[in-house]
Amino acid sequence: MSSSSAAAHQHPHQHPWRQGGGSGLVPLAALIKEEARTERRAGGGSRICARGEDSGGSGVGGEPAEEETRWQRPLLRYGCAAQSKKGEDFFLLRTDCPRPSTSASSSAASPHPTFAVFAVLDGHNGNAAAIYARDNLLNHVLSAMPRGLSREEWLHALPRALVAGFVKTDKEFQSKGQTSGTTATFVIIDGWTITVASVGDSRCILDAQGGTVSLLTVDHRLEENVEERERVTASGGEVGRLSVVGGAEIGPLRCWPGGLCLSRSIGDIDVGEFIVPVPYVKQVKLSNAGGRLIIASDGIWDALSSEAAAKSCRGLPAELAAKQVVKEALRTRGLKDDTTCIVVDIIPPGQTIRPPSPPKKMNKLKSLIFRKKAKEPSQKLTKQHSGACAIEEIFEEGSAMLSERSPFEWRAYILKLVYMRHLPGRPGTK
Repeated sequence: MSSSSAAAHQHPHQHPWRQGGGSGLVPLAALIKEEARTERRAGGGSRICARGEDSGGSGVGGEPAEEETRWQRPLLRYGCAAQSKKGEDFFLLRTDCPRPSTSASSSAASPHPTFAVFAVLDGHNGNAAAIYARDNLLNHVLSAMPRGLSREEWLHALPRALVAGFVKTDKEFQSKGQTSGTTATFVIIDGWTITVASVGDSRCILDAQGGTVSLLTVDHRLEENVEERERVTASGGEVGRLSVVGGAEIGPLRCWPGGLCLSRSIGDIDVGEFIVPVPYVKQVKLSNAGGRLIIASDGIWDALSSEAAAKSCRGLPAELAAKQVVKEALRTRGLKDDTTCIVVDIIPPGQTIRPPSPPKKMNKLKSLIFRKKAKEPSQKLTKQHSGACAIEEIFEEGSAMLSERSPFEWRAYILKLVYMRHLPGRPGTK
């Protein structure tokens, strides 16, 4: 992979905003590394970076962190299935990505300095944005990562690098002047740690051992997401339905100008500044019991709930599971949109397949309550325990409102805008 200029090294004695005392701007990777050092000196107590354990503690499920790095990495088995209606869905499957930010000492300690990437990109108004994001988003994320990090530092910096990668991909695609856009659900698996960044309404769910289904993304549909509607209107955008002759309003809520149903996406140069590429990011750590990820476009989720999708394929290997989820969605709703599904099984070492989750018995009242909770836009994962299964939330950040951001985010956001000012943006950008 080619490295972007944003991955250049920072000289150790320079100001964190400037290079060589001149007017050159420091790459985002250097700022991320400097902020990480500052947080470590301060004890790492910021809201968005609070961790359940330090690098010297024990991993979830009682496995020492050192042992996890050296010997206890899980096996990954995956499958993908798709049915095309408009030809705008694309996906990315990679299990052998080298971890370029790992320091030499850490690489020597870990025999597997690699990670896996799985992504679903659902384009609209053409497929150009989805193809561009598929081919460039990973490079831009890696270019924002500081070099010479230990594995723990790599995981700590990854959420910020994902935000930077999404923003840069958006800016570069807009410079091409094409009007298409895309959702992006981008999943990085490194050992037992899962980091998900997403814009739009493609979704990633986690079906953990024990049958607990959790959302790792937030749907950025204006119709369902009240917080995003408030953000758009507070920024000066208009939210409303399509008006037809006679003044009647039809269809889902949209943002004007542009008429997009989503509040976040990559591309969409013809819409206002209210549609942003800043992703919702969640990072969690599984126990050594493992789990299953289902990553899919809205062709699946418009037909199936998260629980229904997970239940439909339990007990099947990943490849057959992906086909079964697509089959169930088409049986329920028909082929009304591009329909793409990736299933990834995270399997404890020593096993060859993911054991099926036992069915959970519940009465009707409890079932209704469970379904109601599952519809919430964000499910908290603060150390859930279900038998042998434990999920630890390490990081969650979804705000696109600058007033809600930490000092680091203020500076990083400003740096991104200035650093990329040579790239043409949406109408009205400075």
